[in-house]
Amino acid sequence: MASDRLLQPLWDFLLFRYYTLVSSPFFPVLLAFSCYFIFSVPFAILDVLGERAPLFEYKIQKQRRPTVGMMLRTLGTAVYNHLVFVLPAVLISNVELISGALGVLLIFDTQYFFWHLAHHKNPHLYRWVHAIHHDYISPFSWSTQHLSAVELMTVGFWSNIDPILLKCHPLTIWTLSVFSIWMSVEDHIGYDLPYLPGHLVPFGLHGGAMAHDIHHQKPSSNFAPFFSHWDRLFGTAVTVKPS
Repeated sequence: MASDRLLQPLWDFLLFRYYTLVSSPFFPVLLAFSCYFIFSVPFAILDVLGERAPLFEYKIQKQRRPTVGMMLRTLGTAVYNHLVFVLPAVLISNVELISGALGVLLIFDTQYFFWHLAHHKNPHLYRWVHAIHHDYISPFSWSTQHLSAVELMTVGFWSNIDPILLKCHPLTIWTLSVFSIWMSVEDHIGYDLPYLPGHLVPFGLHGGAMAHDIHHQKPSSNFAPFFSHWDRLFGTAVTVKPS
């Protein structure tokens, strides 16, 4: 039905005006990094302003602030790591788009939870693969992709293979890319803002900034990247900020 494809005009516009761009194999990388940069900048400004920032009251670890040098280092890591297929003419329904994106998020959340847990339990894996991400006890937006090459490739592999396994439409993949990158940045912003989208998820099923901030303070907790169900099942969920 037509009501199931409300975004069809947008899809037609993208195909007609920007087909060369969106069909390029480099477009997903450009989209992902552009979103990461745009989402991170506002919170980087807040961190630079420090106590002068109007939202400083929501800062989780008020005693710790990332320096400009720390920001440049982590941004440099992301830039360093980021160094033609046929598009379908028909767009999927809104329900298919949302269900496909949610399915990929749940699969990725499962994959990363067990991968993350294993690396914290194994000192050798932690040291050689994951330790770089814990360079900072107090996370900030640019530290989101402060990862080792191995971790980035692992995350990138899942991010690319999971939508293929679920046979997601390209627009679902792009939407998912924007949304998942925002969720990742939100995890690291260091602010528990009351109006973040994650607070709309019922029953506390979304982890968000507070949960991941606690993980950086207490690394034996909150291993899942987006949701809280796996941490609850395995007894690793911590919802109260440690002293």
